[in-house]
Amino acid sequence: MMREKIQIKKIDYLPARQVTFSKRRRGIFKKAGELSVLCDSEVAVIIFSQTGKLFDFSSSRRVRCTFD
Repeated sequence: MMREKIQIKKIDYLPARQVTFSKRRRGIFKKAGELSVLCDSEVAVIIFSQTGKLFDFSSSRRVRCTFD
C-alpha cells in the first residue's frame, strides 16, 4: 500500500511557518548526526532562515573550524 503524495507549498501563516522551520531544522540536524555515525563520515549542514539567521551543524571539530 502506497502513501498518498503530499503537496509541497509555502506555508502562508507566519507562526506556523516558523514552527515548521524549527521542527524540520532539528530533524535535518538529527539525520545529519545519524549519517555521520552510521557512515563514519564528517557532515556539515548550513541553513539560513527566512530572516537570514544562520543555523549550522557539524559532526566534528575539524568541520566546525571550517564554519568559523
